[in-house]
Amino acid sequence: MTVVAPLVPAFARDNGLLLCFSHLRWNFVFQRPQHLMTRLAQRMPVLVWEEPEVAGVPAPELSIRQAAPNLRVATPRLPHGLEAAATEAALHDLLHGFLAGEPPVAVRWYYTPMMLAFSRDVAAACTVYDCMDELSAFRFAPAELLALETELLAAANLVFTGGYSLYEAKRARHPDVRPFPSSVDAEHFARARVHKPSRGQPPRFGFFGVLDERMDLDLLRQLAEARPEWIIEVVGPVVKIDPAELPRAANLRYPGMRTYDELPATIAGWDVALMPFAINEATRYISPTKTPEYLAAGRPVVSTPIVDVVRHYGAIAGVRIAEAGPAFVEACEAALELARGETRSWLEAADALLAQTSWDDTAARMMAAIEQVIARKAPGGEPEHYDYLVVGAGFAGAVMAERLAADGGKRVLVIDRRPHIAGNAYDVEDAAGLLIHQYGPHIFHTNSGEVFDYLSRFTAWRPYEHRVLAEVRGQQVPIPINRTTLNALFDAELTSDEEAAAFLAARAEPVEQVRTSADVVISAVGQELYKLFFRGYTRKQWGLDPSELDKAVTARVPTRTNTDDRYFTDTYQAMPAAGYTAMFAAMLDHPNITVRTGVDFAEVRDSVSYDQLVYTGPIDEYFDHCHGKLPYRSLRFEHRTLDEEQHQPVAVVNYPDELVPYTRVTEYKHLTGQSGPVTSVTFEYPADAGDPYYPIPRPENQALFKRYEALALAEPNVVFVGRLATYRYYNMDQVVGQALATYRRLKARDEASLLAAAE
Repeated sequence: MTVVAPLVPAFARDNGLLLCFSHLRWNFVFQRPQHLMTRLAQRMPVLVWEEPEVAGVPAPELSIRQAAPNLRVATPRLPHGLEAAATEAALHDLLHGFLAGEPPVAVRWYYTPMMLAFSRDVAAACTVYDCMDELSAFRFAPAELLALETELLAAANLVFTGGYSLYEAKRARHPDVRPFPSSVDAEHFARARVHKPSRGQPPRFGFFGVLDERMDLDLLRQLAEARPEWIIEVVGPVVKIDPAELPRAANLRYPGMRTYDELPATIAGWDVALMPFAINEATRYISPTKTPEYLAAGRPVVSTPIVDVVRHYGAIAGVRIAEAGPAFVEACEAALELARGETRSWLEAADALLAQTSWDDTAARMMAAIEQVIARKAPGGEPEHYDYLVVGAGFAGAVMAERLAADGGKRVLVIDRRPHIAGNAYDVEDAAGLLIHQYGPHIFHTNSGEVFDYLSRFTAWRPYEHRVLAEVRGQQVPIPINRTTLNALFDAELTSDEEAAAFLAARAEPVEQVRTSADVVISAVGQELYKLFFRGYTRKQWGLDPSELDKAVTARVPTRTNTDDRYFTDTYQAMPAAGYTAMFAAMLDHPNITVRTGVDFAEVRDSVSYDQLVYTGPIDEYFDHCHGKLPYRSLRFEHRTLDEEQHQPVAVVNYPDELVPYTRVTEYKHLTGQSGPVTSVTFEYPADAGDPYYPIPRPENQALFKRYEALALAEPNVVFVGRLATYRYYNMDQVVGQALATYRRLKARDEASLLAAAE
């Protein structure tokens, strides 16, 4: 055996090596392996081991070349006529002969299970299977591939997938599967945007990539025949199919392969980018890198209904999804109009989507996961084990942790990305010594004796009945609307419930079918009161008109005919005597509970050892927004200390007028009973961006949540609980009740499992 000398000096011997086994040749189409390995080479030396070349050499040899900074490519060359066993032995000897002169292998990285056959005995601190395609579904897949993949999955520390469809297919086969969908170097492809398509030229449609069994050749033929005036350019090498099978027409062009550097200039000549994939086993799990690359180049995309394309990009105007046939031609026509239109506003949504991903970020996240694996395996690096990891130290997480520890005897680790416990209920003394609610007022009320009794274990209570006024027509009047409100605004001199009911009935404008928040209010009290109290406030709070929101939003606020000015009428109304944070501290004060704040789940999910997970964060974030982001409304808080003893007569004053930028002002002395020469208040401003507070109640958002809920149901060792994890707006007592009920179900399940095991 011989090893051809490297073209450059060997790498520093004190660095571990990333050894990447790839079925794709480095100088072939520039795609996922090239993007990732060139970036990872900035962190450690990389060697990419290619498939062997069968060449006219007398004995096996290894050619090594420098392909990028800190990155080499090794190409085995084998004589003709070697049988399978001899080939495997030759590759094994070449590999180990090469490694004898290299730093220790830190990472084994596989793109194909087939190369495990000759490399399974290579020692490494971390083994990665980056499953970018379902290779077993491709034409001419080796018979032994599935068995080797099973072996690789058993050996791997981490499994990355090239898309969410692959993630869903693999996640049950390994304890740590992570989806890393196709990313993009947006800046590279943005060079194509300097050329805007012109109506004065024949329409040009284009595709770049490998032409293989994944391409719908009949669709290409149909498209060329349907629109002979369109030029269709199909760029790329032909692989695993006979070039004679390619459809031929005067307007169909096959210019061959282009380098990665040439692609932006190639796309610049197109109006619309195409993805005419066949819908077959080979495309079932693909997540084409082309989609974000085309969009980054500023070109609309027309694709057949590839699952991951529909999932990630189907909702934006720049991507048209259509079945093969006439519908695909129509989608191309619509995309052409978009491309040649005067406005380029459709690109804003595309750019917002592209801003969420980059190859740099993907490589960094992968490297962080690898470093966590290596750190765990280092001497003294094995983490402490917990029965449960609870993500989130708000009501849902704290109740679950307390019950699991105190009642279930479990060892629990609670983490929260914020630097404190108590979630949005967190309260703290400000510079004036007054207890304020950092994230806006939290008023406890419930009709559940169980919830009140449970929380009473951790706090004494200060009796408090909440009252709210609304600034309307220069007056501050009670809200919810009651008889006092009506008398103040209309000089109505109403003296009984019956008179008030008749007054409201005379103004009501019944709606045949109540669907929206506007319908709820207008049908009950009419347009005038709707505009005074609800329309402006709702528009500010939600960024939407009440007519665009589910009826549940305003149904929460009643209208009364009596003079009861309490905001809530629940049986139990009180405030924790020492504050919410103190109550949470008592709840989490248990020897079986460890609390770590300022810790993000994404940072520790693989460095913490646990059996089961309780997740209270945003459900879409847990699944890496694979179906898109769930819409939330956020809030911005402006805390002020005022040089006056009292600022307003009640704790909260609402400001429904749209000309007032904030929705409400809270004065905390009313909540806490504190006194002093100054007072602390909070002005509350709704916002589109920021921490998620309120799920936006619209049917399409609920439908999107249901898709995430389906994924959650397939996670056997994860419990999703709380507002964000179930995409519902719950009052505090409802979250506590949900958590208690969830714990009871877990306990019953565990007891049933123990009983079954005993039998």
